[in-house]
Amino acid sequence: MNIAPLDPPARLLMGPGPISAYPSVLRAMSSPLIGQYDPFMTATMTETQELYRQVWATRNDATLLIDGTARAGIEAAIVSLVKPGDRVLVPVFGRFGHLLAEIAERALAEVHTIEVEWGQVVPLSAIEEAIVRVKPHLLALVQGDTSTTMNQPLDEVGELCAKHGVLFYTDATASLGGNEFDADAWGVDAATAGLQKCLGGPSGSAPITLSDRAVEVIRSRKRIEAGIREEGDENSADFIRSNYFDLGMILDYWGPRRLNHHTEATSMLYAARECARVMLTEGRSAVIDRHRVAGAAMLAGVEGLGLTVFGDVAHKMNNVVAVEIPEGLPGDEARGALLEDFGIEIGTSFGPLHGRVWRIGTMGANARKDTVLTTLAALEAVLRRYGVSVPAGGGVEAAADVFAASSVREAM
Repeated sequence: MNIAPLDPPARLLMGPGPISAYPSVLRAMSSPLIGQYDPFMTATMTETQELYRQVWATRNDATLLIDGTARAGIEAAIVSLVKPGDRVLVPVFGRFGHLLAEIAERALAEVHTIEVEWGQVVPLSAIEEAIVRVKPHLLALVQGDTSTTMNQPLDEVGELCAKHGVLFYTDATASLGGNEFDADAWGVDAATAGLQKCLGGPSGSAPITLSDRAVEVIRSRKRIEAGIREEGDENSADFIRSNYFDLGMILDYWGPRRLNHHTEATSMLYAARECARVMLTEGRSAVIDRHRVAGAAMLAGVEGLGLTVFGDVAHKMNNVVAVEIPEGLPGDEARGALLEDFGIEIGTSFGPLHGRVWRIGTMGANARKDTVLTTLAALEAVLRRYGVSVPAGGGVEAAADVFAASSVREAM
């Protein structure tokens, strides 16, 4: 049998994620595999934990990786922190708030939601009113929802939750690394993310950090499976209702006991370590600033092409912008032309925004001048082909002006 080797096409991924990975991340993933208890392996796990404490801006000992996509991290956090019947409050301002609510429902929680129009964020006063009314065990809140491109302010939410005795979990999948995130300063009890957005890696590993208060809740539900249980081990009757996502056992796997739970995804560990190394080597603040400038340039560029930006721009994420598809333009067909003719991928959205907006990302390795200008030049060409009147060079010039006015260095 003659089967050709895998040969993916060259793509510039400028959608809402996944994005083009840093080259060093891809190189790290090709490193040799080793056994899960090899001293190098356990040392790398410990080192990666410390790197992610810096990424999250936390001193939480319980900072590690969940083997799986970003959704695996979300599910691990919710199923481990929420018992059947617990009240969970989810403010919804896009698709991924609905996802948090569904996962909590599947964990048999009593789920309450508050919603705002897509393109807006949830006012702090509305969150407090709902907390007082619902009296939840857990507040689950997305930081950056790529479906709408909105970035929910979190800096006062943790204090609000502490005041009312509520655990605070946030999904930072699309925001971590490209927008401000300060786990300790904001009083976050649990947060999860993924590599495939601003951290510049592939999907498949989910960084997570847990406060001491969150760990206490998890430990109270701890049950070690019978095949590895030792005398004196916990065996809670109200145990976490997942084996794979049982953070009690996963904490023991990553901790000094190294209690077997699963076989660590070695290549993804390498990738996650390299994503953190790249960020911290460039400088955490510098990377966030690079995303801010690239995002501002893309915003100026699409406006320079005469496109209408969707949503409350004052609360837009640094790393993705949504633009209204010009009336009469077949949006998916035009996106297909951009991909086929220029090798550039941008995205549409979900639910009420599907076919109404394009989402254009500037994140990770692609949060830089050449990728922004290339995308805008190609987008202009496609728009013209479909009969949309746009200012000649308007997008590229507007974006270039933003870069020229910035002191942020372009090199990664």
